[in-house]
Amino acid sequence: MKSRGLLFVTGVLVISACCALACIGIFGLAALTAIENNPLEIGDAVGVIYVEGPIVMGAPLSDFSAADAAYSETIIEYLRKAQKDSAVKAIVLRVESPGGSVVASQEIYDEVMATQKKGKPVIASFGEISASGGYYISAGADKIYVHPATITGSIGVISVLTNIEGLTDKLGVKMVVIKSGPHKDESYGFRDLSPEERVNWQKQIDEAYEDFVSIVAAGRKLDKDKVKKLADGSVYSGKQAKELGLADEIGNLEAAVAAAGKAGNIPGKPRTIKYRPTQGLFGSLSSAVGQNLGTKNLLDLFSARQMGRLMYLYVAP
Repeated sequence: MKSRGLLFVTGVLVISACCALACIGIFGLAALTAIENNPLEIGDAVGVIYVEGPIVMGAPLSDFSAADAAYSETIIEYLRKAQKDSAVKAIVLRVESPGGSVVASQEIYDEVMATQKKGKPVIASFGEISASGGYYISAGADKIYVHPATITGSIGVISVLTNIEGLTDKLGVKMVVIKSGPHKDESYGFRDLSPEERVNWQKQIDEAYEDFVSIVAAGRKLDKDKVKKLADGSVYSGKQAKELGLADEIGNLEAAVAAAGKAGNIPGKPRTIKYRPTQGLFGSLSSAVGQNLGTKNLLDLFSARQMGRLMYLYVAP
């Protein structure tokens, strides 16, 4: 009888634990698409869309992967929801990102342009770091607001390929590769690139670079030659960016919201609707652990699946 009672209690505890985890998962996933809108407030509004963390392709697979990353599908979804909301008269793109995937940055930029074509002004507001791809997605905004100490710029392209050939030699490990063509293993990291492969990678880098320069020149109404002088990968403070024509105004998020309200013809102080993926329990825990270990800059490059890809990315020292 005692053993049966123990089994019953154990079963109840297991079922309760499963239910609790399921609830956490449901609330965690629901949090990923949270839109902060005070139901007691009515009238026209400014939509504030947050782009935080390295820019990566697709959507988060779980609450863990949602931590500290700006997924292209999520940001695009927010932009489209703001487009369809008749109460949203203008949008602030709040950027706190070192950039990331070239393709993801391009797709977000395209949706920002589509938002403007539908008659909704877009104001960019830069936080502490809004560089490379973070700048790319904002280049076409109607105005760019920066803090004087914002780190921005880093206009350029990078691709990081590993090469562990020396390490495997020291360990006495020989990699046997069977491939269909001479270049199939060029990005696997078991050997150095051949001269021909380096030329090919450089061509891809140059193509993405020219696109970046064109986007900045068009959005900022600057001569391409001037942009190229600025686009050597250098970072600039917000104050410098304004002086160089890469930003319009010195001001915080509140100032950007006020400017968006005016651009959207909203009288008085506009209310805001915030589009911001929240991390949920598991994401908050993983993010806290990463920050405490001092790994955030490494996460920008490695955990965000950026190795071996073309990137509009600034990695802080």
